[in-house]
Amino acid sequence: MLISLPYGRTRLTAELADNRIAAVLTSRLEAYVPALGERELVEAALRAPIGSPTLEELAKGKENIVLIASDHTRPVPSKVLVPPMLEALRRGNPDAKLTILIATGCHRGTTTEELVEKFGPEIVAKEHIVIHDCAAEEDMVTIGTLPSGGELRINRVAAEADLLISEGFIEPHFFAGFSGGRKSVLPGIAARETVYWNHNAQFIASDFARTGILEGNPIHADMIYAARTAKLAFICNVVINAKHQVVGAFAGDCEQAHIAGTEFLKGLCQSEAVPADIVITTNNGYPLDQNIYQAVKGMTAGEATCAEGGVIIMAAACNDGHGGESFRKTMAADKSPAQILEEIQATPREHTVPDQWESQILARILSRFRVVLISEADPELVRSMKMHPAQDLSQAIALAEELLGRKGSVTVIPEGISTIIR
Repeated sequence: MLISLPYGRTRLTAELADNRIAAVLTSRLEAYVPALGERELVEAALRAPIGSPTLEELAKGKENIVLIASDHTRPVPSKVLVPPMLEALRRGNPDAKLTILIATGCHRGTTTEELVEKFGPEIVAKEHIVIHDCAAEEDMVTIGTLPSGGELRINRVAAEADLLISEGFIEPHFFAGFSGGRKSVLPGIAARETVYWNHNAQFIASDFARTGILEGNPIHADMIYAARTAKLAFICNVVINAKHQVVGAFAGDCEQAHIAGTEFLKGLCQSEAVPADIVITTNNGYPLDQNIYQAVKGMTAGEATCAEGGVIIMAAACNDGHGGESFRKTMAADKSPAQILEEIQATPREHTVPDQWESQILARILSRFRVVLISEADPELVRSMKMHPAQDLSQAIALAEELLGRKGSVTVIPEGISTIIR
């Protein structure tokens, strides 16, 4: 069998004997062909919103409209989404002040070049764009208390809007259940301490804080409260395939439209676990695999179907290195993964530190499995973070066999981010 995996802006390939393949877990998302084109899907969703008036109706009488948009780490096809949203708003109220607020969460700021790649040069040149900085305390305002007890602080630009809307995409998420919808507010435009509280160790450890789960998920409950309290009035979220093409669009109420999108996605991308000694997975290529921090997401797909004590091969370009200094330091400490996990899980909510959640999940994985990381990152960095570096897929498979002490069975998950393993 020829294995082909997305990796950065390219692909990795290797051949493996058919009799070693336990399963190739793929979603039906790639085979799904929508009846309409990308722009037509978005426009149809905007014309018939779920549980909400149209954008034209919502814009009437509003003076200060803020559109929350995803940042450079998300493959949201904003060139398809944002123009029809702006057109609808201006049809409803051509005199309103419009601001695009980039939801960076706790990521670094999006560069001008990345904005142009995301929106196109015309929107970047003409529209008022503000980039959220979670550490800029002077830009944050308190609007409530989360159900979990944390202070809800968000960007002042959003808090002062008289119409707050968002764009985004829906994919499986490794602890929030699904991306999209309410995540535009928390963590998207929230203050650092609010994000840290929501991502606390006790919540991350919950059996409900897993890929594809919303009901009973304490992280999701905080996020919904944040979106409602911030008065997120309307969303337009899309489902995309591996080519980052829109195959489904859902607009309207921030909760109802999001649930409709998650149900559509679940119907296409769930697979039953097929345990194997070696699991090969990915972070879906660029822009989701730019660093080790983000690559932990794809590893959780491997975690869900790897035999105990097995090896997860993670293919992620990681051109930007580790992705978080606190994350790197925690994982590079002179402690076993089990020790790191135990210490993190004992951390009170109010003492959550930067990147703790990512360290917690990676330590959880490494306490049960060995991880071989195919990447462009410095091999010494990879080793320091308790993983095994590899340069290509063939080398990674050979290294996994060496770690196992035998060839072993193999399960392949070509799109680790967008496959829900049950």
